[in-house]
Amino acid sequence: MAVPKRKQSNARTGSRRAHDAKKPPQLQVCPKCSTPVPSHVICPNCGHYMGRIVVEPVEKKPTT
Repeated sequence: MAVPKRKQSNARTGSRRAHDAKKPPQLQVCPKCSTPVPSHVICPNCGHYMGRIVVEPVEKKPTT
């Protein structure tokens, strides 16, 4: 069975993990209502996707 001959250094381990950090989600602006939305997702505010209405927007009920 293959076994490493020496311990891997902290610098080598850290450089391998350099791209593993969490990144913020990439958001785009909806052209209809200017709400930030992830790409390739129907806008939850207005229901538009690729220039047409896909889902009718649901009106939020006021909580009293």
